[in-house]
Amino acid sequence: MTRLSLAAFALSTALALPAAAFDLSAMSPAEKEAFGGAVRDYLMENPEVLVEAINKLEERQQAQAAQDDRILVQTNAEDIFEFAGDWVGGNLEGDITMVEFIDYKCSYCKKAYEVVDEVLKSDRNIRFVVKEFPILSDQSVLAARFAVAVKQVAGDAAYEAVHNELMAFRGDMTLESLSRLASEQKIDPDLVIAKMNTEEVTAVLRSNAQLAERMGIAGTPAFVVGGQLLRGYAPTEAMHQIIAQERG
Repeated sequence: MTRLSLAAFALSTALALPAAAFDLSAMSPAEKEAFGGAVRDYLMENPEVLVEAINKLEERQQAQAAQDDRILVQTNAEDIFEFAGDWVGGNLEGDITMVEFIDYKCSYCKKAYEVVDEVLKSDRNIRFVVKEFPILSDQSVLAARFAVAVKQVAGDAAYEAVHNELMAFRGDMTLESLSRLASEQKIDPDLVIAKMNTEEVTAVLRSNAQLAERMGIAGTPAFVVGGQLLRGYAPTEAMHQIIAQERG
């Protein structure tokens, strides 16, 4: 057996066996040196082996991360899907629920808004939940407080209209601009502004922030679709594929 073929055999054996079954400590110093040199020579001659090993490792890590995320979703299901402070739209009796953590100053959330809009229009059997999760700036917090206050003061239909406008909004989010938005939607801006800094509004944002922390969500947008956790933006086709996977 040549040195390279010996190294290939040893390397494949080492990778196939449990860690405890391949014990380098049982080798003499000379054997360790020979083995190390043979493996190095083999990898230099066959670098694609390293690529294959790295790809396999990444596949395993991704599969484990996906499984870990499913456990997180199961563990936190009530707070994810049934929290009373969140707005719920789409088909309230849909066969699958899509939950989105959003920040109104997040450019990727604005891109995701277009994806979600298309998905909900093309698939009328999705229940959609919005979780206010302002993390980018003071303007993010101001807009989130405004949106939650609108829901609490004027109801779900008013929230939906304001949410849509905030997702399309491109300027600075200030009390003045938000007050104008409320007036345009026939909502009393004074009532909303008075509500914004109350404990009722704070409790919604606190609950969503604590949930995000438990689930390891550190950015927006983030989605829960059925049992899957998606950390980031996904194009329309990918979102349809995820929904189809969850439906089985």
